[in-house]
Amino acid sequence: MKFFVDTADTKEIKELRDLGVLDGVTTNPSLILKSGRDFLEVVKEICDLVPGLPVSAEVVAMDYNGMVQQGEKLSKIAKNVVIKLPLTEDGIKACKYFSEKGIKTNVTLCFSALQALLAAKAGATYISPFVGRHDDVGFDGMALIRDIKIIYSNYGYKTEILVASVRHPIHILEAGRIGADVCTVPASTIKQLFKHPLTENGLKKFLEDWEKTGQKI
Repeated sequence: MKFFVDTADTKEIKELRDLGVLDGVTTNPSLILKSGRDFLEVVKEICDLVPGLPVSAEVVAMDYNGMVQQGEKLSKIAKNVVIKLPLTEDGIKACKYFSEKGIKTNVTLCFSALQALLAAKAGATYISPFVGRHDDVGFDGMALIRDIKIIYSNYGYKTEILVASVRHPIHILEAGRIGADVCTVPASTIKQLFKHPLTENGLKKFLEDWEKTGQKI
């Protein structure tokens, strides 16, 4: 399973890139607002930091023509830009347009398996179901991932399932069990995966015993 970091913070991206666990980056208008920087400038810097890795940059137009215009502008920033589109009628139409041009797309704000089916039929590179937000309103976010996985497997769709709105490591574990292609995760949640009390206690004991040997390497 691939790990994308969900951030517009270039410091976080550098750190995860250098750890060797990063497979891509997703951004959205809220993350850009949090960064306090110019949108196009941030996207360009992120693409330069992770050459060859997909970087999702979201359009903000709500109509088809606006999405196409903005998406084409974003696609010119770098070869690794993925155009992020909303799961609306105009968004799916724009997805089809970009797919036919060979430009990668990420269809976002997916909350049903049938929506995911529409995105796959339009040739989306990635579909982004939001599991945390789904859980928030009383639904089972991971059941949504299972349903999408079954439908895509039944018909051989190539669209990758990009699990979004990940709130904790259990979401990542379940996504891996189901066979999702990608999880996009805050940097802090990725760092949580390193931590386990038995690892920390074991390391502490090894170091204590090593000190007792009086040796050096």
